[in-house]
Amino acid sequence: MLKAFERLIKTIAAIDTPGLRWKVAAALLLTIASKVAAVWAPFALADGINGLTEAGGLILAPFLLAVSLWGLARLFANITPQARDALFASVSEQAQRHLGVAAFRHIHSLSVRFHQTKRTGGLQRVLERGTRALDFLLRFLFFTIVPTLFELVLAGIALTLAYGPVFSAITLATILLYSFVTFTITDWRASHRRTMNEADQEANARAVDSLLNYETVKAFAAEEIEVARFDRAVGAYARAAATSSQSLALLNAAQGLIMTFGLVAVAGFAGNEIVNGRMGVGDVMAVILILTNLYQPLNILGFAYREIKQASVDMEKLFALFDQKPDVSDAADAEPIAVKGGSVSFKGVSFAFSERANGLTGVSFHAEPGESIAIVGPSGAGKSTLMRLLFRFYDPTTGAIEIDGQDLRSVTQSSLRKAIGLVPQDVVLFNDTIEANIAYGKPEADHEAIREAARKAQLLDFIESLPLGWKTKVGERGLKLSGGERQRMGIARAILKDPAILVLDEATSALDSGTEAEVQAALEAAAAGRTTLVIAHRLSTIAQADQILVLAQGEIVEHGRHDQLLAASGLYAEMWARQSGAEEQTGPEALPIMADGS
Repeated sequence: MLKAFERLIKTIAAIDTPGLRWKVAAALLLTIASKVAAVWAPFALADGINGLTEAGGLILAPFLLAVSLWGLARLFANITPQARDALFASVSEQAQRHLGVAAFRHIHSLSVRFHQTKRTGGLQRVLERGTRALDFLLRFLFFTIVPTLFELVLAGIALTLAYGPVFSAITLATILLYSFVTFTITDWRASHRRTMNEADQEANARAVDSLLNYETVKAFAAEEIEVARFDRAVGAYARAAATSSQSLALLNAAQGLIMTFGLVAVAGFAGNEIVNGRMGVGDVMAVILILTNLYQPLNILGFAYREIKQASVDMEKLFALFDQKPDVSDAADAEPIAVKGGSVSFKGVSFAFSERANGLTGVSFHAEPGESIAIVGPSGAGKSTLMRLLFRFYDPTTGAIEIDGQDLRSVTQSSLRKAIGLVPQDVVLFNDTIEANIAYGKPEADHEAIREAARKAQLLDFIESLPLGWKTKVGERGLKLSGGERQRMGIARAILKDPAILVLDEATSALDSGTEAEVQAALEAAAAGRTTLVIAHRLSTIAQADQILVLAQGEIVEHGRHDQLLAASGLYAEMWARQSGAEEQTGPEALPIMADGS
């Protein structure tokens, strides 16, 4: 918890928004002033009451003055927290924004391996809860708990100086006992709250599962079975909720008992002091008011304690995310890549995922600028792994990958990926307009350039036929478009990016033969004049490639042109014969699709 608080302070200190520091300082000063006024106000009223009683009620003016000062002090004590909150609102929002953006940037900086092992929804919840926890900790810790402790110390000093140490001792003992009981019962209640929440989730899950499968329920005449299951789940929740409510009642009763004990104790001792002539009637009022003022923030102590514990856990999870380091990072002296022609070289590259037995072993090949290299092989051969290494999502275990003679580990990842275009097997689009999705490859492009890219991808007629045209929203992950339309959107995006190197990763494998023919023509237009690496499962689409590499179990087992590989009667010829036979029997649309699986 302390570590989370320390990093919280550092986070706020790192924000360089103009005026932020003076706002923080002003908010703290207002808090201190509010507590000083709250402690002083009862003494002002006490002086007025004492003066009134000593004068036998004959002199009203001093009393009215004292009451006015007491009222002004209370007003100040009540208004300054509102002014503080208004002043601090921008600080809190800036802090949340700073932390949230920093976390979002850091998550994107982490390597592919990290994202493959994390659930996106879980990451989003860590981000959301962490930033929300920051605001809660700032407000409750610094403007409720700490100021209350300050007020307690200030009140103790004031009571000791004015009336002696006994009142301070009674006040301190009451607060300590109150805090101990609150923390103890709150920790005990937490287990009941967890049980209640789990029961609530189970009841909700039962209801949703049953209602979603209502046809199955009716088909098996299982309505009463489902009702009985739901009744058991709701019953468990009802019992847990009742226990939770009873524990809350116990907490409130214990707090009320301790508060009353404290008030009775100070009032009784004050009465004794009055009898002995050491205190006036107004002083009794002052002591009771001071203690009552301290009780007000303590009323939410149990809630604040529980929430601060949870918020600190949420903050720690977020900061643990910040502690994650990317597996692949730029070298200290990394320079932007200088692409001249776009040659690609793999030199003895080996790589394996820790969770897989096989990977790539000693892969070597060279692609001259403008050449097309096709990579084929059975599922799990390592085809897509090879492409991920080219994008430097991973670094090879041994060997080197070069573009125009530059080792990828010596250049910045950002410049490398800007030099490579990708059309994947499953083109994922953002829930935005068609124009924005195509422009994602080159955000600074003007509309004419975007339009030309769409034309080359054979997408222009389709776009202009839509009622909203370029402003048409494609839906989440582009699900409002067909597979072929999404594929051509991906091609248009790559064409607009105008990369020196183009990677086509199973770009037509999920399409029917008619759509594939249209997309294939767009791919040929996109590949013109560029070094192109193609992962393909339909060998007919790569028969004209300058080189064909045949991968099996992570190794290049054959390489050459199409006619050379057929003449060699090896794995490629076997794959070709199998696909050709399938085409003759069932038509090209029924060709077996070999997912890369790498």
